[in-house]
Amino acid sequence: MIRQQDFVQPEQFNFKDDGIFPNSVLSLLLYERALITEAKDPASVFEQRFAENDWTNSWRNGVYPFPHYHSTSHEVLGVYPGAATLRLGGEHGKKVEVRAGDVIVIPAGVAHQNIGASNDFGVVGAYPGGRRSDLLRGLPGERPTADHNIAALPMPDNDPIYGAEGPLRQIWKSSSAR
Repeated sequence: MIRQQDFVQPEQFNFKDDGIFPNSVLSLLLYERALITEAKDPASVFEQRFAENDWTNSWRNGVYPFPHYHSTSHEVLGVYPGAATLRLGGEHGKKVEVRAGDVIVIPAGVAHQNIGASNDFGVVGAYPGGRRSDLLRGLPGERPTADHNIAALPMPDNDPIYGAEGPLRQIWKSSSAR
């Protein structure tokens, strides 16, 4: 059984280039309690919803305990059990609490890190169009190649939860115009 809220307006977070992590002009989106399920395999509910909206190449795991980002793809994370505190945007970024049912869309370039989690914390991750992601840690030599990769990424066709009519494209179009 799945209970989807009628519509969850995402909270938006913006992170500027801090000299180590490029971060992004695009807003990170946090949809709180967007997908609630009592299915025996709750991760499959996230995988199915993401795949329906062409966010594929999915995996199940946690979030790395070190700050990292991706330059070759945007990423969606769906929290299926547990809770965690994520640091977003790098060392001077923002700490955000996430819990089961939350969905986080992380633009390419935005640093993210697990700084504390319940023992059962897990996420499903996926990428628009099934893109492959790289793993960058803000080390010397990653840029300007990472910056070029990020700038070349297309806008996803769909919001990972709500599809073509979801808020992602409208929010990202307005944030990239700033």
